[in-house]
Amino acid sequence: MNTGITLTCTWGRAPLVASKVPQVAYLLIEAQAAAIAEKMPLNFCLVLDRSGSMQGAKLAALKDAVKRVIETLTPQDIVAIVLFDDTVQTLVPATFATDKAALIAQVDAIEEAGGTAMSGGMAAGIVELRKNHDPGRVGAMLLLTDGQTWGDEDRCRALAQELARDGVRITALGLGAEWNEALLDDIAEATGGISDYIADPAQITTFFQHAVRTAQGTVARDARLLLRLVRDATPRAVYRASPVIANLGYQPIGDSEIAVRLGAIEAETPSSIIVDLMVPARDAGSFRIAQAELHYTPVGGAEQVVKQDLLLEFVTDPTASAYDPRVMNLVEKVTAFKLQTRALAEAEAGNLSGATQKLRAAATRLLDLGELELAQKVSEQAAHLEQGQAISAENQKELRYATRRLTQKLEE
Repeated sequence: MNTGITLTCTWGRAPLVASKVPQVAYLLIEAQAAAIAEKMPLNFCLVLDRSGSMQGAKLAALKDAVKRVIETLTPQDIVAIVLFDDTVQTLVPATFATDKAALIAQVDAIEEAGGTAMSGGMAAGIVELRKNHDPGRVGAMLLLTDGQTWGDEDRCRALAQELARDGVRITALGLGAEWNEALLDDIAEATGGISDYIADPAQITTFFQHAVRTAQGTVARDARLLLRLVRDATPRAVYRASPVIANLGYQPIGDSEIAVRLGAIEAETPSSIIVDLMVPARDAGSFRIAQAELHYTPVGGAEQVVKQDLLLEFVTDPTASAYDPRVMNLVEKVTAFKLQTRALAEAEAGNLSGATQKLRAAATRLLDLGELELAQKVSEQAAHLEQGQAISAENQKELRYATRRLTQKLEE
């Protein structure tokens, strides 16, 4: 059976120069799905904050974005819309997206009210999603909030675990600067989904459209990578490179095998990771360093396995060794992400000198990558820290999420 997913492994530098001591190597591993003729059928639920702080331009932009989502859905998709403030309203119970005019008319009736209690909206969303749970459909929840939810954070995290068991991914979006990024990160990560920051209400449509296209392009779920290493090959870190950058970490299995959770795989968008590892000392020659084994479950299908042996050549002539520019570009983007992550953590801990140093290093890498606007913002925050000024919540979110998106281009 042709799975439609290929596994490609590329060394950041190959061949390596033969050495009597271990040396650092970067490995790009990509799981690439073929293009699909038709969009995957969805079991889709929007859980939307309509609290009082959403009034005015925010609510108007939200309504427009939801209407665009409805227009993007196909008649085979099932959609539900749940609204929350400090109460919950299931505006659209789970239904096929056939009568789009009727759905849009219901969206027009949304009004802001009350405070923010996100767990109620999530719980109501689970009820709607479970009405049509089907392995042949892509389950997805799109969650948007612009504020802090008070007293129910743990329940939100527990509900995310329920969604993960149901095979539903959450796209958790925070609008403006007043929401809890740690909470949204946690609930998205629990389901293998994505959290992100929307600075301007005018951007809501772009993020919503991206979430729908991602769900419609999902061809496999629960992807896991096993990497069997030769003796003395040691992993140091594993980062996701695309669709967005993240520190995935890894689970050791015995002395020479690690497991990495990749999650869902989307058509035409590679699911890729960068493995930072120490390779053992080798004389000149070609050697097997590892075997990569990808396990995944196609939507509506049974688990599949793809394997790839990882060979690496060692040479005595240093001039024969060359860097792969695409792999090293991704390594640089991951490094910029790591630097800003550590900088924000050090700033929060009060180590302003260390934070400033790491932000300046991140800005340099971003400049080299051609990310001029983001490099300028990072440099400005480094200057503020140097002057003893704290980084605002808005700027923290901008830096955190913009560097995550270095390998992703959002298009409306």
